[in-house]
Amino acid sequence: MKANVKAEPQEQRLTGAETLIHALKQEDVDVVFGYPGGAVLPIYDALYRNPIKHVLARHEQGAIHSAEGYARISGKPGVVIATSGPGATNLVTGITDAMMDSLPLVIFTGQVASGVIGTDAFQEADVTGVTMPITKHNYQVRDLKDLPRIVKEAFHIAKTGRPGPVLVDIPKDVSASVSDVSFDCPVHLPGFQPTKRPNLLQIKKLNEAIETAKKPVILAGAGVLHAKGSEQLRAVAEAKHIPVVHTLLGLGAFPAEHPLFLGMGGMHGCYAANMALYESDLLISVGARFDDRLTGNLKTFAPEATVAHIDIDPAEIGKNVATQIPIVADAKEAMLSLLDEQGTPALSEDWLQHLDGYKLEYPYWNKEVKQVISPQQLMKDIHLITQGEAIVTTDVGQHQMWAAQYYTFNEPHKWVTSGGLGTMGFGFPAAIGAQIAEPDKKVISIVGDGGFQMTSEEMILLKEMNLPVKVVIVNNGAMGMVRQWQEAFYEKRYSQSVFMTQPDFVKLAECYGVRGYQASNIDEARALLSEVLHDDEPVLIDCRVCPEENVFPMVAPGTGLHEMIGVRP
Repeated sequence: MKANVKAEPQEQRLTGAETLIHALKQEDVDVVFGYPGGAVLPIYDALYRNPIKHVLARHEQGAIHSAEGYARISGKPGVVIATSGPGATNLVTGITDAMMDSLPLVIFTGQVASGVIGTDAFQEADVTGVTMPITKHNYQVRDLKDLPRIVKEAFHIAKTGRPGPVLVDIPKDVSASVSDVSFDCPVHLPGFQPTKRPNLLQIKKLNEAIETAKKPVILAGAGVLHAKGSEQLRAVAEAKHIPVVHTLLGLGAFPAEHPLFLGMGGMHGCYAANMALYESDLLISVGARFDDRLTGNLKTFAPEATVAHIDIDPAEIGKNVATQIPIVADAKEAMLSLLDEQGTPALSEDWLQHLDGYKLEYPYWNKEVKQVISPQQLMKDIHLITQGEAIVTTDVGQHQMWAAQYYTFNEPHKWVTSGGLGTMGFGFPAAIGAQIAEPDKKVISIVGDGGFQMTSEEMILLKEMNLPVKVVIVNNGAMGMVRQWQEAFYEKRYSQSVFMTQPDFVKLAECYGVRGYQASNIDEARALLSEVLHDDEPVLIDCRVCPEENVFPMVAPGTGLHEMIGVRP
């Protein structure tokens, strides 16, 4: 016997704020990150009466970076609410970061009342104008009846095709007004129809190129992760006998312990990966955009290779690197089509042995120093103690590169970092969002002493929400990567890159109600990590690492991938 289900009325009389909350629930939004203010008071009043879990950040930048971490781990759009003027403009860095790294966000900003827009009213800013270049799309709602449609479109755009941020600006009078609104509004965007399935003729052309290639390599980026195509990527690599190089954001899409995995490519990538890109005769890029930190000098990038570029965003193909086999498609769908295409594996046995030689001869290296903490060894120990199963978020700088090099990822969706924009202050709030997305998983936030101070106010959320995030500060008393560049390229003129004074990070943690520890040598660090990484409470460990340590290998600006420095001790 069928249960009686009461049909929800398609048209209801609601305020704009109530309409927004109703629309969010229709999109299965389970958490919102935000900070209230005058222009969004009607929205927050509606949240009070129609609750959705809300994370009260202590700064709008913390809110949006948390939403990015949530989106990166959950795959769902992160939702952010901020007020007009400074509330909205404080989101700009995070919006740009999400745009660069293809993270789905839907941001709702309050706006001054419609009647005073353009008059320089209190806390007014042209948010749609400011964010137009850094969003996939943005809206300003002028009629309450349009709000349900706009919300549906915003979520659809944010998560369809190449993911990215969408902003909806809502004047206060619209959120406070009352009207009959309909939620029966199917998404219809004729101008936005991303191509998901590949052209099979292009797939055939790529397969033919693979059959004759002697030195093929796959470059796998974050597009593989967004498409949930890790298994298919592995199947293609194994079936076609092709080694795999990852971009920074692609780490985890292919198992690091797989014999076909070469490592991360780019400025601080490993020798084998960079030489594979340089010497290849067929380069298959899957969901990567050939940014300058990956390619080095474009004039010497993969000079002998036929380039095949698979990307959901047609604007990326041919943008930086000339492409002979363009394939506009979702990465997973392209891999499935390539598997369906009959053909023989690449002629790559000698090539694979050649690259294995590079891996053996030129591994990442570090010096073991007992008196201080080697940052490379610190990353190895974190990996060993967690058995490589933690979700790792990082800030930006030297510690980010050391984590990418030494915390090897065998599974997807465990690596959260800021790639394209390189945003200091990202790592810690991103860990909060990641922990909310996966409350039962271990989350470790590896941060520098510089970046952590930019968003450390979010520490209170660990106590407030009982989030067991582990914060590991790689403390070298400086903006490490800036200092490294000043050492290498500015004759050691350390202009404003070394911190003359710092807070006591242990006491800072304790004032937020979080346990804090300090480690000054590797034995202390190992003991602390072994003790605290397995418990269910938030912890901060201030690890005092060797201040002069640099990240190697390195591709200097203006040089090619084959011109790496620091490949040997």
